[in-house]
Amino acid sequence: MESLLLPVVDEDGAPFWEYAARGELRVQACAATDCGRLRFPPRPCCPNCRSFESEWRAMSGRGRIWSYVVPHPPLLPAYAAQAPYNAVVVELADAPHIRLVGNVVSGPDAPLNSVDPGRLRIGASVKAVFVPVSPDLTLVRWQLER
Repeated sequence: MESLLLPVVDEDGAPFWEYAARGELRVQACAATDCGRLRFPPRPCCPNCRSFESEWRAMSGRGRIWSYVVPHPPLLPAYAAQAPYNAVVVELADAPHIRLVGNVVSGPDAPLNSVDPGRLRIGASVKAVFVPVSPDLTLVRWQLER
């Protein structure tokens, strides 16, 4: 059986995945004294002030669904077996200009199809859950808040 698609971890984004493995949602920020702008995806240079100084700031792990889709066949075999599932774009509560892509699941150990697509709504509140998918990678997924 074909496996699920996994992110490629590069040098700039490696800290994001290291924090996720510890159950922390962090976002890269410019460390220049007069800037401090949050940015995602991670990159070496601040697009605001062009500084190469950066740090990783903790986020609350809360957000809202900004957009979503429920893919329909034909799908890659590993995903077809889990249909219907969702793919969401989440706008972070701490940084509304930052949006992360993921899936809404019923809990950290739940499969991609664990939430009825009819429960998803634009603007719905979600919180981050951390899902180890291999010894080297923990994904950030989302759970609907009650």
